[in-house]
Amino acid sequence: MSEAAALRSVDDSPLLEATRRRLTARQAEVVRQLVDATEGEANDVGYAGLTVRSVARRAGVAPATAYTYFGSKDHLLAEVLWRRMQSLPPVDESTDRPVHDRLVDAVRAMVLFTTESPGLVDACTVALLSTSADVKHLRDRIGTQIHRRLYAALGRDADPRVVRVLETTFSGALLTAGMGHMSSMDIPEFVAGAADLMTGTQDRRPATVAPATRGRGGRR
Repeated sequence: MSEAAALRSVDDSPLLEATRRRLTARQAEVVRQLVDATEGEANDVGYAGLTVRSVARRAGVAPATAYTYFGSKDHLLAEVLWRRMQSLPPVDESTDRPVHDRLVDAVRAMVLFTTESPGLVDACTVALLSTSADVKHLRDRIGTQIHRRLYAALGRDADPRVVRVLETTFSGALLTAGMGHMSSMDIPEFVAGAADLMTGTQDRRPATVAPATRGRGGRR
């Protein structure tokens, strides 16, 4: 199967699905309420303070109902991150724009919500480390979506090896920002600069990284 065909084969609609089960419209609404409540809880109490029961209480549903759809708080948080990723605007694939600029825009879209909801993102990051089968399923989907967005920004003739390296570059930059060693807002230029180096177009502009500001995750 070609790269493009493999990417198209992923089911992107989260509206009537909770991980791997199909839902009725009513069930989908309950899941949406739980996901929204998870975002609020994560921002208020962080990963350690969040529980499925507290999310259910915030959503106004019974804990048993919440456990019908989500087996753990990690599962809930992974679903939040997946839906956030799915809500991003399409990648601009215009060939009349430089690849560098398309990459900067594509990565910036993936970074912006991490600066708007740092507590939520920190909780989701911890959750993604879970070995749960449900979390792994969503983690794979999130990874596929990141791969797809980078691939689209590079262009349909992009070398798959370059895409894979950029995925690792992006993940590493997120980790570095989370440790406070760079600003999250420097990540788009950093990733685009890595692409410039690999494709021989590094003379466009340097990928500079400003010193991180003090505070959680180096966020500004």
